[in-house]
Amino acid sequence: MVGASTSFFLLLSVVPRYATASGAGLATGALMLSTVLGELAAPRLVARYGYRVALIAGLTLLGAPALVLTASDGMAWIVTVCLVRGLGFALTLVAGGALTASLIPAERRGEGLALVGVVSGVPSLIALPLGVWLAAHAGYGPVAVAAGVAALAAILAVPGLPDREPASGKTVGVLAGLRTGGLMRPGAVFATTALAAGIVVTFLPLAVPAAYGTVVAVALFVQPAASTAARWAAGRYGDRHGSARLVVPGLVLSAGGLSITAVTGSPVAVLVGVAVFGTGFGIAQNATLTLMYARVPASGYGTVTALWNVAYDGGMGVGAAGFGVLAGVTGYPSALAVTAVLMLAALIPAYRDARADRGSGTSPTGVVAG
Repeated sequence: MVGASTSFFLLLSVVPRYATASGAGLATGALMLSTVLGELAAPRLVARYGYRVALIAGLTLLGAPALVLTASDGMAWIVTVCLVRGLGFALTLVAGGALTASLIPAERRGEGLALVGVVSGVPSLIALPLGVWLAAHAGYGPVAVAAGVAALAAILAVPGLPDREPASGKTVGVLAGLRTGGLMRPGAVFATTALAAGIVVTFLPLAVPAAYGTVVAVALFVQPAASTAARWAAGRYGDRHGSARLVVPGLVLSAGGLSITAVTGSPVAVLVGVAVFGTGFGIAQNATLTLMYARVPASGYGTVTALWNVAYDGGMGVGAAGFGVLAGVTGYPSALAVTAVLMLAALIPAYRDARADRGSGTSPTGVVAG
């Protein structure tokens, strides 16, 4: 997970710069599109070939193209590299997430998944700015090679991982998961918070006055730091008292934090807002993922991982695209405030899920009806 995360984030902001302004959006769009499509296809591949093969294939597809990124600066070549790397990253996310979930005892699932978030999140915090710095000081070639080596070197750890057969029980495919309310309701709530995360990461530097440039840098550190801490706390609480009761607070805090951030002319409001939002986002991350894993047998872990990551990536992408249109009409502060209010619509699936959870309960296999 460290190798895959490092490789992905080292180049996330570097490739758009290498592609130049005219092709930056196309490069990132190709990467995220192939990641989402790969996430939808990965559960079937994992079920057929096992965790080890899927992880080796994913790390290879993520790392090898990075080594040859700078062989050409043509857009067709850059987009091709991004498409292949996106598929590789999707495989590592789904196979790695499903394997990890199978190794965590059910009674420690919340805290275990929080640890997974730390393991994958900390490298991203380091690799994202490091990639930009390396590209500026050493050139695009060295950072591309570093990203390739990070993924390919991680293959050495794969033979030491267990390659468990899917547990007995009804297999839950992606299409079945999309029709299952017990998975889609928490997924919809999380996608709503991810939508706001995409807005914060993309538009905060533009929404805050240029005179407060340092505030933006601090805010973009505070938000993921608060998310990581909250995810850990939510995991420990959820293991002891249940994760279902954390979904609504996570959503409300996320919306509340975004509404505070809407006061972009106040540095204090921006920092408090992103801290509150980050806390809610971290709670929502852990609570929704824990609930979704608890509602399927082990053979469905790959599907849950895929659906949750699609909600994450899709929510961020839709949020960034839609907010850009809205802000062009209303301005950034008003658009942030309106988005915060609209996020509360996700209280509907959240409350429905709480009622369904109380009404049906959880079976011994962990599958929730509906």
